[in-house]
Amino acid sequence: MDYAIHRPQSVCCRTGRGFAPGEEFFSALVRSAGGLERLDVAGDAWQGPPDGTVAWWRSRHPVAERRGPGLAPVEVLLDAFEALEETAADEPLRYLLALQLVRRRILKLEPGDDGQPEEDGSLVFSCRRRDRVYRMRPVTVEEAADPAVAGRLTALLWSGEAA
Repeated sequence: MDYAIHRPQSVCCRTGRGFAPGEEFFSALVRSAGGLERLDVAGDAWQGPPDGTVAWWRSRHPVAERRGPGLAPVEVLLDAFEALEETAADEPLRYLLALQLVRRRILKLEPGDDGQPEEDGSLVFSCRRRDRVYRMRPVTVEEAADPAVAGRLTALLWSGEAA
């Protein structure tokens, strides 16, 4: 038998005071007319499990995780994608960036008339944000697997700078 139990509340049900990050609190599942109800009580307000308690436990209020740098904004990635179009040496990086943008649903890979790449082997990507179509040749596995290209892609995705 599964019960839907909500996540911990951010305030104590007895005092109305918000929990501080890392603060100890107690949770109790109490039988009520509507089923099971979860009560979260601050450690200093806990006087033991209330009547009708099915289960209770001690926890700590979550501490917000400090996040590292996030992915570069989409507009920055699109600007870099367009700037990489000018240099043939940047084709592997541009191709891998295009695949990342497809994955993030920013670019869409457009099939040719018969579902295959264009006659010259190029791929066609469309971007609704910029109302633009991009053509590029697919790169070989060897070109894409170059550690220098991978390093540049990582720097670009996480900082927004075309390293």
